[in-house]
Amino acid sequence: MVKDVKILNDTNKSTNIKAPIVDALKTAYNNPTYQFHIPGHTRGKAIFKDFKKLIGEKALNLDTTDEFDNLGTLHPATGPIKEAQELAAIAFGARKTYFLLNGSTAGNLAIAMALTKKGQKIIVNRNCHRSILTGLMISGAEPIWVCPNKIEDWSIWGNIEARQIEELLEKDKEISMVWITNPTYEGVVSDIKSISTICKKYNVPLIVDEAHGCLWHFNKQLPESALNLGADAVVHSLHKTGGSMSQTSMLHISKDSCLNEKSVEKALKLLHTTSPSLLLLASLDAARANLESAQGHKQIEKAVANAKYLRKRLDTIPNLHQLKSDFGYKTDITKVFIKIDGLSGKRLESILEIDFGIEVESASDIGVLILCNLGNKRSDFKYLADALEKIASENHKDIYYLEKRKHMPMLEPKIMMSLRDAYYANKETVSKKEAIGRISAEVVAECPPGISILLPGELITEEHIPYLNDYDNLEVVKQ
Repeated sequence: MVKDVKILNDTNKSTNIKAPIVDALKTAYNNPTYQFHIPGHTRGKAIFKDFKKLIGEKALNLDTTDEFDNLGTLHPATGPIKEAQELAAIAFGARKTYFLLNGSTAGNLAIAMALTKKGQKIIVNRNCHRSILTGLMISGAEPIWVCPNKIEDWSIWGNIEARQIEELLEKDKEISMVWITNPTYEGVVSDIKSISTICKKYNVPLIVDEAHGCLWHFNKQLPESALNLGADAVVHSLHKTGGSMSQTSMLHISKDSCLNEKSVEKALKLLHTTSPSLLLLASLDAARANLESAQGHKQIEKAVANAKYLRKRLDTIPNLHQLKSDFGYKTDITKVFIKIDGLSGKRLESILEIDFGIEVESASDIGVLILCNLGNKRSDFKYLADALEKIASENHKDIYYLEKRKHMPMLEPKIMMSLRDAYYANKETVSKKEAIGRISAEVVAECPPGISILLPGELITEEHIPYLNDYDNLEVVKQ
């Protein structure tokens, strides 16, 4: 099926790619009406002048919501919006695709609300995004943690083994769903095909938070998308790497999914604003159209080629190390995680930004994450590699090592209460030192990458302290 889709996309290179929301918005712009409806700034006429000058009058003219100008509606999906979602489903190989206006967070919350319930046991990887846990708190479902392999040298979570999933399913017959994140924030890839096979064996649905893998379906040099490997539902953050505007994502229901998509639709209607931004919806439509187009294919090829160039340069730099698949696990080549001897990631991030004007995706106590994006030029990577070569050859002092800070939680939780019970329990705020030995009543998760350090119901221990340098107090369950 995957090959068929990719061949079909190749044949479309010479044809026009349709973008119905973009076309409808263009028509509305070219045929202005007298507006007596929201938004109240009325095509930018009542906007702070400096802001208007900054973003431009055209953008404000296009700032509208659904139900007007024949633009269709989001819930239920009608008109150009419905057509755009249908085209996205075809492009990604899904049965049904929903546009999300609060990032992949909205998709994860909808899945939890629609498909899980209080007391239900769900296998979840410990390094999942906080939105999955928020969803389980809302529904009352209980996570059964699976801890991925630890990549100690890099202080990050790695891949999830299929055998881990099978062991948990065999041990507890009440587990009714498997929900995992793939790839990890740093690009480490798990064997979704094997995990999917096991889920089907035990007759439980598989949900994959593939937020950072939306390009995979469109290039054979990238890992295979979970939609093609047996997952029942997949979330994609198009705004992260796919070219759409910030906070826009997609939720896909696979062609062979056993999930109740009507329940998902109802949950999304509860979660979404009743005044969805057509600019954001159009950006999703445009991103899908671009990824399907000849131009988009070239951009992805270019991003992969740039990643290969960067990695080749990095291999020649003394004292610099990069995370890559020849260490025994698979990775997404476009996500480059590096470290330099004698420097913490935070210190390296600071030097890159202050001395070279370079901003990276994120930094941990160990290293920095660099994304090889669709819009980057080869000259960008040459400049980056030259900067890293210069930094690696110089002697920089690093106070972070002295501060004993940690940024990527690598702890296995000690669960004392359920997520929901602890979150809604009577709470009190205590100092960080006094919190040791108490039960957490709040989510502590820094973004990026949004991986939890502490969750409601977990025992706070001495091991947590290095991850909590920015916290003076913590909420705990009242004794």
